[in-house]
Amino acid sequence: MDTRQLRTLLAIVQHNSFSRAAETVHVTPSAVSQQVRALEAELGVTIFERATRPPALTAQGAQVVEMARDMLRREEEARTVLSGSGLEGVLVIGSVRTSALRVLPRAISRMRLAFPRLKVNLRLANSATLIEDVSAGRLDAAVVAENLAIRPQIRWRPFLREPLWLIAPAAMAGATASSILADQPYLRFCAQVPLASLIDAELSRMGAAPQIIAELDSISAIMSCVTEGMGVSVVPDVALSEPGAEALVRLPFGTPQIRRQIGLVDRVPSNRGVIIDQFHDLLATSSGAYGIRREPS
Repeated sequence: MDTRQLRTLLAIVQHNSFSRAAETVHVTPSAVSQQVRALEAELGVTIFERATRPPALTAQGAQVVEMARDMLRREEEARTVLSGSGLEGVLVIGSVRTSALRVLPRAISRMRLAFPRLKVNLRLANSATLIEDVSAGRLDAAVVAENLAIRPQIRWRPFLREPLWLIAPAAMAGATASSILADQPYLRFCAQVPLASLIDAELSRMGAAPQIIAELDSISAIMSCVTEGMGVSVVPDVALSEPGAEALVRLPFGTPQIRRQIGLVDRVPSNRGVIIDQFHDLLATSSGAYGIRREPS
């Protein structure tokens, strides 16, 4: 398979135009059409539905596009390894949305400053999708919470261990954690959020049965609702950087205070190991007092 055909295909998808793709890859429009037909013939699929204008990707075509992206990324990785320099090229990182609040952007910025020849691409998704994409090689690494079903061919290394807080509107000042949980409407994380099971387990241990009035899937949504006086909740320390958090009552959640861990998953072995180790170090540093340095290899 000619990688020039794959680059042409991605240019068509990016620009949604055969003619603009031709300008990007510096060939004629007819050459672009020939490359697409040759690729379709080689794979035995129809990539574009030509009855529409501009031509639209077929379902098989969308799969070919993902394959092309993966193959070209792997080619770039191989060139990086063979050149003898591991701190250049492209690093494709995935993350759950809540982890992207503060630590991740800071670490990526520091990574770019430290290694200007390295490009970092970020994709956001849920934890299960991220684990699958790391395992399949579509991501180099991903930021996810602990207590997930980690597959044998990948590893999870924590870089952040932060405390959880019970938060409530300012009017609750002076109340105990047990009375707040017993008397106030409770905003819960959705079940698919890994943090939810950690919080639920501690609530059960405490014998608390709060009055759940809503289930939300993001820290920002919960913080907004508590700030507006809708109810109370339990959040990780990172949430206290959200607007309005300084006015809320916050009490340690659990005895001793419960902490959650966030870590980096990657494949083992990986030809991006040096880069990923550096990124883990920056994530730990960017986590401040709650950062966890990796064990030496």
